[in-house]
Amino acid sequence: MNVRINILGLPNPERFQRPLEVMTELFFEAPALSFAPLPEADVVVSLTVNENGRLTVSGTLADRTSGRVEEARHEHEAPVEADGKAREKQVKNAVFHVYITLLEHYTGIVQPWGILTGVRPVKLLHQLLRSGMTKEEAHRRLAEDYLVTKEKIDLMQAIVDRQLTVVPDLYELADEVSIYIGIPFCPTKCAYCTFPAYAINGRQGSVDDFLAGLHYEMEAVGRFLRERGIRITTIYYGGGTPTSITAEEMDRLYAHMYNVFPDVDRVREITVEAGRPDTITPEKLDVLKKWRIDRISINPQSYIQETLKAIGRHHTVEETINKFHLARQMGMNNINMDLIIGLPGEGLAEFTHTLAETERLMPESLTVHTLSFKRASEMTKNKQKYKVAGREEIQAMMKAAEEWTRQHGYVPYYLYRQKNILGNLENVGYALPGNESIYNIMIMEEQQSIIGLGCGASSKFVDPKTRKITRQANPKEPKVYNEHVMEYTEEKLTIMAALFG
Repeated sequence: MNVRINILGLPNPERFQRPLEVMTELFFEAPALSFAPLPEADVVVSLTVNENGRLTVSGTLADRTSGRVEEARHEHEAPVEADGKAREKQVKNAVFHVYITLLEHYTGIVQPWGILTGVRPVKLLHQLLRSGMTKEEAHRRLAEDYLVTKEKIDLMQAIVDRQLTVVPDLYELADEVSIYIGIPFCPTKCAYCTFPAYAINGRQGSVDDFLAGLHYEMEAVGRFLRERGIRITTIYYGGGTPTSITAEEMDRLYAHMYNVFPDVDRVREITVEAGRPDTITPEKLDVLKKWRIDRISINPQSYIQETLKAIGRHHTVEETINKFHLARQMGMNNINMDLIIGLPGEGLAEFTHTLAETERLMPESLTVHTLSFKRASEMTKNKQKYKVAGREEIQAMMKAAEEWTRQHGYVPYYLYRQKNILGNLENVGYALPGNESIYNIMIMEEQQSIIGLGCGASSKFVDPKTRKITRQANPKEPKVYNEHVMEYTEEKLTIMAALFG
């Protein structure tokens, strides 16, 4: 349903525009919003913000065709904040509360995440509990102020509990860091992907130059950490597909890691994404074993061959299964697999088949993604070519995943959300207890700095005292990375020196 919505009454409406557009898109396909009077509007939403002592927002929604009118009102419990930034956040949340309520009443569609449109809802629950709230108080706040449903609150609490079991010192790791190393090469680029991923065929010169730059960056950052006695919690090789490079290149890279990073033997976890089964060989698995790396990802995404072809993954279903068994036989005892709900042409029947195939392998952990139409992906640019299931079927597929994981002993341990995610749902990481990825917990809950090395790697520096976050990103293109690696490395070291003295 295409709809033209006129929103009136907001002071400085431009500060609300993008979030309100995102929220409206949860209810309608390609809606048009106007904050100036629009005589041809289908729906008029009038909002009033009152800040006399307490913050109150009231609103009406009028359908110009039917004459139907909906009303909503929200009074924020706490007094209006004096601080400008905190006050702005209060006002926005109250406006979003009323707006979502009006659209839910108008359409009959309930948004399980309420007004939360950010990536990290579990982080919010951590913050509420750390502020001194009881679980009951925090849950009430999520329900009343953020309109999160009980089902999602229960999921968030289960994840918080599991994370604090896996990493009991989660809140005390701000003086340590984790390392992300981005390898920007893949056999081919998947249609839904926006990660730095360049087809490796014919690019050996680029690979050689990139690895030389990466070795330099690792050495400089490792020296800084060693000199200041800063420990590394986890190391994660992502990309791209880190197993796209040769076994010899992997061997030199991991040897270099042990040489330049401090106390690698004391790092809690090292993960290598071997996501594309067509990159896995016995020689590469031998290298992983040599350097005591036993947590890898082998990602089927789907067990439907037509789907793999449609999304640009040039491996077969049989290859996924064979490479999983090969990895298991060669001593890999912590294997993660990724599945995606809502891939083009797939519905509940196809996803049920994928779960049945997963049952034959039983990886130690399973990340269930809901397809997101990322702005720069080939799939988004050619949306008409990729037909996906509707909201109700997407939700049924998520329910099937939740039930399957529960029946097979997997527990949820991390969660994140994305813009333009189908069904306004989420991505959830499940694991058999004791096999959770510590890195995934650290990156989602932002309790420590994550230093990004390599192509397209983003660093997220968390001030150990104030918890303020500073971001810095490396270039995505290998040639640009190689040409500027020294200056990007120096920029990192300057930020780190300010944070860690």
